[in-house]
Amino acid sequence: MTAQITSETRAGQEPPGGGLRPPDQVDWRARAWIDGFMASGWPRFADRTVEQARDDLRFLIRATSVWLPVRSVGEAVIASPRADIPVRIYVPLSGTSPRPLLVWFHGGGFTVGDLETADPTCRALANRSGAVVVSVDYRLAPEHGILDAVDDACAATQWAIRNAAALGCDPGRVAVGGDSAGATLSALVCLRCRDNGEPSPAFQVLVYPCTDCTMQLCDRGIDRPLLDWATIDWFREHCRFSGPSPVLDGADPRISAYRAPDHSGLPPALVLTGGADLLAPDGEAYAQRLRAAGVAVSERRFEGQIHGFFTMDLVFRAARQAQRLAAQAIAAMPRRPAFVAPPAPPAAAVTWVDP
Repeated sequence: MTAQITSETRAGQEPPGGGLRPPDQVDWRARAWIDGFMASGWPRFADRTVEQARDDLRFLIRATSVWLPVRSVGEAVIASPRADIPVRIYVPLSGTSPRPLLVWFHGGGFTVGDLETADPTCRALANRSGAVVVSVDYRLAPEHGILDAVDDACAATQWAIRNAAALGCDPGRVAVGGDSAGATLSALVCLRCRDNGEPSPAFQVLVYPCTDCTMQLCDRGIDRPLLDWATIDWFREHCRFSGPSPVLDGADPRISAYRAPDHSGLPPALVLTGGADLLAPDGEAYAQRLRAAGVAVSERRFEGQIHGFFTMDLVFRAARQAQRLAAQAIAAMPRRPAFVAPPAPPAAAVTWVDP
């Protein structure tokens, strides 16, 4: 399962810039799909308003993702001190209680994405893993800041751990995971739970994360389709990494997990990257940083695959392979060592809807 990485990043080093293996050339199948998609007039995010980009992502997911039935789907709202957080709960077709539980955070550069764009992936992961999946509709930029998204992700994780038994799951086998910005949130949740002494996830699934928001792990001398540098800069502008005050510091460890001073004691991780993704060196550097701190890490670079491929299981065979790999790891995750379940709250207020 572990990919071969050509250089190492040890704890305490500054981001290596070009020191890690650079992104691959785009796989010919992915290139053919991209060329056809672009020929249809598909606009770049960098040329769209936020609302247009949100609609574009919903259309892209519908066009590239497989929709699968599950046993049941529920909806709930988590009341946290800062916001009410909608979540959607997926119970798989097979498996028995107590199941593992996965808290999933969608991608979208902290700016686009929602429960609908995450829906096909959550259905696939639930059925492939036998886990209940809780999808989180965290707050987005530019209406809110990245720290608001981190707060929501942490609150949802604690809610899931405390309500796991009521959902037919083992509270000691709760994983967090996500793609892109969702993977970033997953890494930050694990750090905050550890630092705050809160019940922690047992596992983390990081699909092409951005763990250093300075972008110093990525090479501006290289560009790749779909998530190109113009699109990255569009996301950064809406997340307030540039432009009028207040401007976020990308090196702040509260939003850049790579920059945390200590990575020891974190849950085991699965790190998946796309070889032709500009963020591939970031995910691989974070895997090395975790491993250097004694964290068990498995990783896989999917050669020639673009950013976003994980959700495109209708189009790319590699997406189906990556989803199966993630699901197998979720199903096999060990129970959190010495885990003591927190006091159970009243039964989760879940409204079950048409699956």
